[in-house]
Amino acid sequence: QVQLVESGGGLVQAGGSLRLSCAASGMIFSHRTMGWYRQAPGKQRELVARITSVGLTDYADSVKGRFTISRDNAKNTVYLQMTGLKPEDTAVYFCNNVPPVTLVLSGPYWGQGTQVTVSS
Repeated sequence: QVQLVESGGGLVQAGGSLRLSCAASGMIFSHRTMGWYRQAPGKQRELVARITSVGLTDYADSVKGRFTISRDNAKNTVYLQMTGLKPEDTAVYFCNNVPPVTLVLSGPYWGQGTQVTVSS
């Protein structure tokens, strides 16, 4: 079955960096467009970066120039390098397909996410 396991979050000061990782299983990873999403308290989940099966990338304006998404198809892993972090980047970060995985019986699937907290 599909499984997405995010890691690498933490507490960092403004201006700092973090690298998130997401290990995927239960899918043909190399064929999928993968994305990093985030959800801040009281806000809707938003897509911040995506990478196609051939490595084309796209970013939300709010993170463009600061975040870099990459993938290693041999490891079924997608990464998000975050630099120049701002307090407004504080959120739980999730990886998923773009569009997100939807399971037949249980609906949308999300992993547990990883918390990123940026202090000012």
